[in-house]
Amino acid sequence: DDDDSVVPLSAQTRRPLDTALRQQRVDAWYPILDPWWVIGTFVVLGVIFVPLGFKMKSLSDNTVEIVEMYDSYDNSHPNCGINTTANANKTCEIELEITGDMDPPILVHYQIENFHQNHRNYAFSVDNEQLLGSLTQSSLGAAACAPLNILGDIQLNPCGLIANTFFNDVFRLTSGISSDGNASLVMIEDGIAWQSDIDYLYAQPEGFKYEQCPDQCDSSCCDGDEWSCSTPTLYKDGLCYRYYYPNEDTTRYLYETYPQISPIDGVTDEHFIVWMRIAALPKFRKLYGWINQPISAGTKITFEIENNWEVGGFEGRKSLILSTNNTFGGKNLLLGPYFYYVGFYCFAAALFFGAKQMLRPRVTGDKKYLQYKED
Repeated sequence: DDDDSVVPLSAQTRRPLDTALRQQRVDAWYPILDPWWVIGTFVVLGVIFVPLGFKMKSLSDNTVEIVEMYDSYDNSHPNCGINTTANANKTCEIELEITGDMDPPILVHYQIENFHQNHRNYAFSVDNEQLLGSLTQSSLGAAACAPLNILGDIQLNPCGLIANTFFNDVFRLTSGISSDGNASLVMIEDGIAWQSDIDYLYAQPEGFKYEQCPDQCDSSCCDGDEWSCSTPTLYKDGLCYRYYYPNEDTTRYLYETYPQISPIDGVTDEHFIVWMRIAALPKFRKLYGWINQPISAGTKITFEIENNWEVGGFEGRKSLILSTNNTFGGKNLLLGPYFYYVGFYCFAAALFFGAKQMLRPRVTGDKKYLQYKED
């Protein structure tokens, strides 16, 4: 070939290797979907989907779920509602009557309606390096967190919309007896966040430290420049601790914005980590705690709620949910029927195409179905 535009083989450095995979010569199976294959496929799908759907429905029907709305923009709870007053610190009690026997683990969720965590500006408003303890902020991190990054001369840590709209209602299980009648119910608030999030995504700021107060649990425990606290904090283990946060004078940390979070935990608080994993839909649930004791039907349990997170500004609602779960998740009235309806459709399609093939069969490769273009 005398064509000068053709590059000699020795000079073709980007030429794919002469292998079956690179040159697309791998043996392949091209199934011919004749009618009997299609009919058999529909039957197999029906055999799988119908019993699976009924099993899902049975598990869902046996799942106990109690939902109590305690604040709403259009129907505020008489005891708990705070209208549009943020951080109202209003305390109320709600009583739940258990409608069926509940076996552990019994999950305690809060549900929020009409709050769009999936909005693009909201979802990207976070500085992940800051959440991992970095004290230096990149320009990308600052831009992502704007406008909730710096307020005046004070740096927000953590910054961004997600962290600074943290759900700060508090639930306390105040009364309730386990089904054996021997112990009061206890709500556990550990183990609610993904372990991978705890291990790899969140850490206290670089330079943070704390230790148990050696003597008195008063302001004298924080004496000295090596501690930034003015008074020590009483931790959930019942002990008193002093602590040090770097750049305390120019930074507003999470425990200062939300007193519900201990300064010892900070961004590693599991309630905060659960909130930071944003929801895909405007109506969502997040895990608050769990009960590792059985509860009998008819039992009445009481929760004390410290209501701080207002929903009137975005026309939302808040609910407290107590539920068991099953192999496929929580209570879902639609998932099972969806499966067995699809299974019934597959059986109907198999019956229809089977009758068609028996009465008026179509021979695979019959030339009478071919159409030729005339000259």
